[in-house]
Amino acid sequence: MKKIAQLLFLLVSAGQILSLLTEIELLHNICKPLIIVTLIFYYLTVVSKPERSRTLLMALFFSGAGDILLMYVDHDASFFMMGLIAFLVSHVFYIFTYRQHQYDGVEDRIQGIQKIRLAFPIILSGTGLVFVLYPVLGDLKIPVIIYTLVLVVMTLNALLRFGKTTSPSFWMVFAGALFFMISDSLLAINKFLEPLAYGSIWIMTTYIAAQYFIVRGLIAHADVQHTNQK
Repeated sequence: MKKIAQLLFLLVSAGQILSLLTEIELLHNICKPLIIVTLIFYYLTVVSKPERSRTLLMALFFSGAGDILLMYVDHDASFFMMGLIAFLVSHVFYIFTYRQHQYDGVEDRIQGIQKIRLAFPIILSGTGLVFVLYPVLGDLKIPVIIYTLVLVVMTLNALLRFGKTTSPSFWMVFAGALFFMISDSLLAINKFLEPLAYGSIWIMTTYIAAQYFIVRGLIAHADVQHTNQK
């Protein structure tokens, strides 16, 4: 069942990328909502019921809601705001999930000047993007600033798991968080600043990678924790 669930996720993801390349709207309408659905299915098949994270499931649920809402932006601009809120809530749940998926009683491995040095590029990327986009955001200035702040905090929480989980878990989750920042940055530039060549392809590819790596990384932590408890 695990392999079937993973295959379904890969097929749906490939179908979504193909729909953007071929501009087949029906394929897009089918595949995009199923990306998160199949990822949730994959998570449920891999992790036993007692070990499942409710906050992770909520993060995925709101991500799925955001995916669907953003599909209707062309029909009504207000759907963009609703999609933004859905993903903001998703990031908040990811923050709580990261904190749950780390070892108890372990001191921060990243401290002092090292923490500042590693966090600085992430903070700079977020603030730099807002600075560049600020003149063209219009009424969305405040919502985008708040969203970017939460996105940066989510990524920093992924970074601060270093030394508090297994190496595979840390790197997959951190990579996923960075892919999320890249995807959202590309989306913002593509929407507000100027259309990017193959923008929709890059946005969706990095988004799919983000969600997959985060879930895989959290599963890796849960697997080790469950083994240690035996």
